[in-house]
Amino acid sequence: AERLQRPDRLYDLVIELGYNDSPPRPGAGSAIFMHVARPGLRPTAGCIAVPLQVLRRIAARMRAGDLVLVQGRGSLY
Repeated sequence: AERLQRPDRLYDLVIELGYNDSPPRPGAGSAIFMHVARPGLRPTAGCIAVPLQVLRRIAARMRAGDLVLVQGRGSLY
């Protein structure tokens, strides 16, 4: 339901987090991913957003099968 091609470029680079997808459970949400943050790190509608340079660094280090540990704000810097 989400439009992935956006003029604000927030989804130009995404990391799919595999939430509720194996198998998906109705009503439990889905398609949660890590993407580029809005200016000022404004909140998202449920995803994780980080500055583009941080997202590039994470993506460059990831390999198939890696897990993403989500912690509080500031833990990735």
